[in-house]
Amino acid sequence: MNVADFIASLDGAAPAPELSAPLTGLWWAAKGDWDQAHKIVQDESSREAAWVHAYLHRVEGDLGNAGYWYRQAGQPAAKDSLQAEWERIVTALEGSART
Repeated sequence: MNVADFIASLDGAAPAPELSAPLTGLWWAAKGDWDQAHKIVQDESSREAAWVHAYLHRVEGDLGNAGYWYRQAGQPAAKDSLQAEWERIVTALEGSART
């Protein structure tokens, strides 16, 4: 699945089953279901899941907690819009899924 396909899948009722946990979390976040997105990534140990976790806490407005998760992910704390960060993470994760 590429980024365009991922974005198009947001019209559906559920994410594609082949998505990684971090991408599934981003899918639910885009659908406005923060709780479901958080539930998916909170127990994952990958840096990718930590990045999504950081993004979710930024969405929530908990910047201290977001900072912790950015450090776990090895990513700088985002300063751009939430939409731009969401797109950047999707693009990075979709790119890494194909390599």
